[in-house]
Amino acid sequence: MLNKYPLWKYILIGLVLAVGILYSLPNLFPANPAVQIRSTESGVVINQATLNRATAALDEANIAYFGEEVTPQYGLIRLNNNDDQLRARNAIQNGLGSSYIVALNMAATTPEWLLALGASPMALGLDLSGGVHFLLEVDMDRFLESQLNSYASNIRNNFRSENIRYRSVDVLDGGSIQIILADDNTRNDAITWLRRNLNEFQRTNTTERDLPALVLTLTDDRIRELQDYAISQNQTALNNRVNELGVAEPLVQRQGANRIVVQLPGVQDTAQAKSILGRAANLEFRLEARGSDGEVYNMRRSQGGRGTAMLERDIIVTGDNVTDARVSYDENGMPQVAVSLDGVGGTRMGRVTRSNIGRPMGVLFIEQKALLEGYEEVDGEPVPIYNNVEEREIISLATIRGAFSNNFVITGLDSPQEASELALLLRAGALAAPMQFVEERTIGPSLGAENIRMGINSVLIGFALVVLFMIAWYKVFGIFASLALVVNLVLIIALMSLIGATLTLPGIAGIVLTVGMAVDANVLIFSRIREELAEGKTVQAAIDAGYGRAFVTILDANITTLIVAAILFSIGTGPVQGFAVTLSFGIITSMFTAILFTRALANLTFGGRALKKLPI
Repeated sequence: MLNKYPLWKYILIGLVLAVGILYSLPNLFPANPAVQIRSTESGVVINQATLNRATAALDEANIAYFGEEVTPQYGLIRLNNNDDQLRARNAIQNGLGSSYIVALNMAATTPEWLLALGASPMALGLDLSGGVHFLLEVDMDRFLESQLNSYASNIRNNFRSENIRYRSVDVLDGGSIQIILADDNTRNDAITWLRRNLNEFQRTNTTERDLPALVLTLTDDRIRELQDYAISQNQTALNNRVNELGVAEPLVQRQGANRIVVQLPGVQDTAQAKSILGRAANLEFRLEARGSDGEVYNMRRSQGGRGTAMLERDIIVTGDNVTDARVSYDENGMPQVAVSLDGVGGTRMGRVTRSNIGRPMGVLFIEQKALLEGYEEVDGEPVPIYNNVEEREIISLATIRGAFSNNFVITGLDSPQEASELALLLRAGALAAPMQFVEERTIGPSLGAENIRMGINSVLIGFALVVLFMIAWYKVFGIFASLALVVNLVLIIALMSLIGATLTLPGIAGIVLTVGMAVDANVLIFSRIREELAEGKTVQAAIDAGYGRAFVTILDANITTLIVAAILFSIGTGPVQGFAVTLSFGIITSMFTAILFTRALANLTFGGRALKKLPI
């Protein structure tokens, strides 16, 4: 019989509608503005006493709050409105001091039963939800100094293996390396080796303490290469770290010669992200020094009653050689980090451990921290003031019991959280150069709310105009098309919520465009039905022909648009991708609603009936 779906098609359409409604429901539960508190030190537990100090600071500042939550990792305090967030952060930060990070957040209100089904609201982009904007500056001077130290260590190792006698190899304050040699013949051998292996240096012959010497200075081209590498490596490491944290569609991009912009939108854990981004951590593996020729460092935890240890200046491998790092536990249940090295690092580690069995080897943890000292007011806005410090301490000092190379473990960690953070920093990639925060800005929740209001209004106005036109022009079939538009919007929201896509202001523009495009298919179908009726066909034959013959045209038009959207997503960034995502989803859902859903409504209303006229 014409215009009658089999039962399974109606069941399929019903299931799609049910799933769409279910996964779009969480978006009806807006998140509460909140502040989140974390410690700047690994292993420090946030407890009720910490939360009490925070709420006392809010009471003193006359800021209303509700819904306190505390876990060992963080504390959360919900606020009544967005305007109180910034005031609350400043009040709590001043009350707790620089030992804690206080960050803005949005606390979810989605019912537990929806979360249990995997239904969660869409993540909103920075332009809609607000979020945190960081501007970080790479410390190029310190980076070049570390590179020179690495070069100096390499020169010492190779001169020893080549039997080139030297008195000292030191990095000078001016950004050069001074090599003092035993005699003129040795200097000639050193020049030959340097010319063959280190062309990136300019060499100058000098005399120091009546001994022949060389001063090595990096060429300008090499300095530029190193600076570009530092920015590129830091950008990659920051991308990896943010991705590990699960932040939805962050922005990490270079700005100028030595700065990187990081934007963290939506309802993600910005406190933890700030803690990870603010830490430039690396590892150095060194043997314990014999005699007095070494560098003394504090031990993180006294081992055998020792509070300090002296390590050799020469570095075996660093965190740059780490390819993987995972948390594991020893036979006593203590946390440790299982580390894998690349080929170069594994070769070096194997060579050193084979020839130094019985000697202690230390793991030196190097961390650059940006400690918050307070805020200053600039143009009426609080701007954070940071003091950048470097901390070096030995986290493990263990005797080499046997040779190992690519795989080993780091022990001596205080807690599973410390082990997890260390593994994350190593796995995401070491920062090539330390960075400091030069700007931290909250992208206004009020501006985001205004963008959302304007975006919703644009969708509603576009929707209303389309509905009025369709009902006025196509009567009952116009109502079918209008219901299809509602379902289309529900399915777009459900898809974006289901896959964790981020809605941005350009994404809303994509939805508005979809509202107009989605009805195009129905216009083609309904116009075709009118043409068939004008040619004298029966009502049932006209409906069947209208949907059947218009399908190919609709499919062609939507496929070409979908290809364009895919290209936009693949080559675009940020806002362009947000537009492409909603446009793609709108094309897919409009095919379902315009062809299957409206056909089902037409079949249920007119299918199989002997009609002489059709209200279209």
